[in-house]
Amino acid sequence: MAKIKQALVSVSDKTDLVPFVRFLAEDLGVGIISTGGTARSLLENGLKVTEVADYTRSPELLDGRVKTLHPKVHAGILYRRDVPAHAKQMQTMGWEGIDLVCVNLYPFESVIQKPDTPFEEAIENIDIGGPCLLRAAAKNHVHVVVVPDPKDYGWVQAELKELGGDLSQASRRKLAQTAFARTSVYDQTISRYLAEHK
Repeated sequence: MAKIKQALVSVSDKTDLVPFVRFLAEDLGVGIISTGGTARSLLENGLKVTEVADYTRSPELLDGRVKTLHPKVHAGILYRRDVPAHAKQMQTMGWEGIDLVCVNLYPFESVIQKPDTPFEEAIENIDIGGPCLLRAAAKNHVHVVVVPDPKDYGWVQAELKELGGDLSQASRRKLAQTAFARTSVYDQTISRYLAEHK
């Protein structure tokens, strides 16, 4: 395993985010890629951030529906560091790895709990890029740390500090399980909502 060098951060729930990202950036020297409101929040708190549109050289599209759905982002997350052909392809493209993905999802559940929420508004709060990022990072958890829940920032930070910028395989697997559990519940909630609004 290698130390974390680059992280993608894109969250709806910004609880405890700034101290966690400050630790990554300032204590570990991790480069931060971010999107929209998350990037603005980090910049306002004095953190250096590369906007995802600058990273991919592709603007956000369709009113923000397409931000992180880009091969440079997903290749950076999914490439296996132990497969020379993968590394060669990344080098040929001039792309770098993304070693940590800190993502939580649009608040679909809280939006639909409001009785007067229009159906169209609920649909716009279905996150697409977020689950894709979580699933990609969780699939490749041997090489990529996925952090889907602010409640995990504390112990993740402590272990990263203890291991000099790395995380054990057991911890990576635990976080991957959390990520898949989260996307599973999220999809089930959307499915139930659509079933109730035929």
